[in-house]
Amino acid sequence: MKDKKAEQIAARQKHKEQLKANRRSEPSFERSEPLIAEKPTILIVCEGENTEPSYFKQFRFSSATIKPVGEGYNTTSLVNRTIQIASEGKFEQVWCVFDKDDFSDVDFNNAIAIAKANNFGVAYSNQAFEYWIILHFDDHQGGGMHRDDYNSKINKLLKPYKVTYDGTNSKMITEEIFELLDGIDEKTGKERKQLAIDRAERNYKFFDHTNPAKEESSTTVFELVVELLKYL
Repeated sequence: MKDKKAEQIAARQKHKEQLKANRRSEPSFERSEPLIAEKPTILIVCEGENTEPSYFKQFRFSSATIKPVGEGYNTTSLVNRTIQIASEGKFEQVWCVFDKDDFSDVDFNNAIAIAKANNFGVAYSNQAFEYWIILHFDDHQGGGMHRDDYNSKINKLLKPYKVTYDGTNSKMITEEIFELLDGIDEKTGKERKQLAIDRAERNYKFFDHTNPAKEESSTTVFELVVELLKYL
């Protein structure tokens, strides 16, 4: 005959163990400390003090902090200045933005090489940054276009929208111009910035990049914009 008392004790012990197991598996409603992820900071050091900073400052980023700086330096001096600024802060990415203009081929090519040696991104334009603006509206095929013609070219393209670019004095990308750059192309139904990216990339691929100073017209600003679009 079984010991009923022993069975009852064993049953109670089993019940207690089951209760403990249930408590361990119950969800905890205690509030955990929120995890605050730091936004990456991207430094963009620009040759121009107006055009390029006024363009990049109008991007609205949700997951990154962008620091565009207009320094007024050019080619190798700009890259050296970038090295100095980058050493004074913590940046996940650093980019140099400069133009070929009338600077020597050696200075221009050396600036690209030095920037890349320091793991900087390089958004150069040959001849000037405004070529990137033109590609939003015009499917230029990469042939030679002197920068003296950029202002009239841009304003011809902007005329239907009753907007003017002052490429002589202020050289600012205004809110009205930026809205157009960020808008939809009426003929293709595509975003203008994507058209500019596609056109700039196609033109860039025409060249072998052994001598960027001779690769007119081209721009690598599209590489920087592609990167920035990840953080909108």
